[in-house]
Amino acid sequence: MIRNVRKSITAVAFGLFTVAALADSGAFFRAIKQDNDVAMRSLLASGVDPNTKDEKGVPGLYMALQEGSLRVARLLIDSPRLKPETRNATDESPLMMAALKGHLDLARQLIARDADVNKPGWTPLHYAATGGHLDIMRLLLEEHAFIDAQSPNGTTPLMMAASYGTPEAVKLLIEAGADIHMRNQKGLSALDFARRAERRDSVELMETALRWSQQKQGPRGQW
Repeated sequence: MIRNVRKSITAVAFGLFTVAALADSGAFFRAIKQDNDVAMRSLLASGVDPNTKDEKGVPGLYMALQEGSLRVARLLIDSPRLKPETRNATDESPLMMAALKGHLDLARQLIARDADVNKPGWTPLHYAATGGHLDIMRLLLEEHAFIDAQSPNGTTPLMMAASYGTPEAVKLLIEAGADIHMRNQKGLSALDFARRAERRDSVELMETALRWSQQKQGPRGQW
């Protein structure tokens, strides 16, 4: 009898805890959507986990960066309890989203909090190159980002810059030493990416780099 009563009390307490947690989670994501830093500061002070994910597995900080809710993003990054490598269901990190959106200062802060500059698969440099964000690309390279990082299908940051970024991003990567000869699993090079995307300026940059590379080769094809 006593054991059954204890079980009932435990079940009720757990149910109340779950309801409270769901309520806090709802308020957490509303604050993000509204970029309501006052509400977020109150929630964090009350003990809400800054690493909370929504029902689709999207972490709060990733969502804040994606939504452009930068006041809330700064609060979350400043939280001592933040785990900066809390990723979404497709293994994307907050630093990757900051790189894609061009949030230089927040990218710096995340790196200072030990966010991973290099990771298997898609990397922050891929995302910065896709957005053509030169300052973030330089920051990542200064922090020893692997310039020829390969996505799961072998795509490099140079390929992403050539297809989606800007000629300036292509030029930066070439001058920083990106391998212009690499191909992904479909056999496509960065030049192929630029041609398919009809990026004339990037095509010209790649063709010039390839000609220069051929001129540097010795009689036996060696540097």
